[in-house]
Amino acid sequence: MVEAVIKTHKLHDVTHFGIRVAVGIIFMIHSTGKFNPQFQGFFTSIGLPAEMQIPIALAELVGGILLVTGVLTRITSSVLAIDMLGAIFLVKKLKTFSGQGGWEFELLILVILLVIIVIGPGRVSISHIAKKIPRFLQ
Repeated sequence: MVEAVIKTHKLHDVTHFGIRVAVGIIFMIHSTGKFNPQFQGFFTSIGLPAEMQIPIALAELVGGILLVTGVLTRITSSVLAIDMLGAIFLVKKLKTFSGQGGWEFELLILVILLVIIVIGPGRVSISHIAKKIPRFLQ
């Protein structure tokens, strides 16, 4: 099995950590508005049941926290990648790539999540420190 590995230089570790933290914080911040009861109308307007509001908000909030700490990063990134696909196809509906209503930001986040899935949590993470967590759960 071929394994994706980041080079062993400390700058690579810090960069990988920075990318993970940045995406995690983005998800945490974007999740806070989804806890507002008035946000249910948005979900129904795009064809999702209003009951999906809290699960999606929790997935983004908890997922962001897990990405920042470096725990279960592959699983979390997979769930959040599905969330981004929903944002691209259900919310933005592939109308325009850039500008107002564009989906370029969501695509960028999706690509970063795919990289995290391939590379894993990196060495600046709780998963790396614990070392007893199976690789596929990291």
